[in-house]
Amino acid sequence: MAEQTAHPATRDIRQDPPAGVAGSGGTGVGGARSAEPRKADSAVVRDALGVGIAVGLSGFAFGVTSAGAGLTLLQTCVLSLLVFTGASQFALVGALAGGGNPFTAAAGAFFLGTRNAFYGLRLSQLLALPRAVKPFAAQWVIDETTAVALAQPDRRSARIGFTVTGLTLYVLWNLTTLLGALGAEAIGDTAAWGLDAAGPAVFLALLAPMLKTATERATAGIAVVLGLGLLPVLPAGVPVLVAALAAPAVLWFQGRRAQERAKDKDADKDADKEAAR
Repeated sequence: MAEQTAHPATRDIRQDPPAGVAGSGGTGVGGARSAEPRKADSAVVRDALGVGIAVGLSGFAFGVTSAGAGLTLLQTCVLSLLVFTGASQFALVGALAGGGNPFTAAAGAFFLGTRNAFYGLRLSQLLALPRAVKPFAAQWVIDETTAVALAQPDRRSARIGFTVTGLTLYVLWNLTTLLGALGAEAIGDTAAWGLDAAGPAVFLALLAPMLKTATERATAGIAVVLGLGLLPVLPAGVPVLVAALAAPAVLWFQGRRAQERAKDKDADKDADKEAAR
């Protein structure tokens, strides 16, 4: 969902820790004290509910924005039920509201949603869910569930966090989407209330804490410049796709700098050898 939360450091959790190892709160292998005691189930549920409720309420803004963009009540609700990733949903209705081509708008929404596939690769190892459950769990693989699951010290807590966050957020997001779409008629002109900016505002507020390194901040900055700079000259939805070029551009520049530094070091070594002679 667009609604991205700050992602905690990724831990490699391949299996549940046995008794006495990290996760039990007791002594580890060889009598060593475990680094991370098992987190209480109640604490995991509390954190997951907090994330699910906080983000789920922003579905109201999507419902209002979607109705203001001209989508019917049924179309708005189906988007939340089936797509269930806020960034893509807001990108789609925003592009349509701006007069964009439906195919271009859908392409931009699809691109934003591809990140969930990468989340799924990580969560598949972390959660190790039964094969029959995976297709249903895939619907809940979004920013918030990934963040909560990865924040846990063991597999049991990760499964609880993922499930509670996904269930809470899915129910609330769809409920508030319905309420927002129904309330749009009573509100009237959504632009006059500024509710069309609520989605992007929530997205930016959740994204900002993720930008911890210079590389991440540079990528975000270039993406903003590309997106806003091309907005007046390209069809709605296309600037989002072009802004994605910021990531490979920054990585290419970093690679060039690394190569130049390596060459400089080699040149210095050769100079030192020549001086030693």
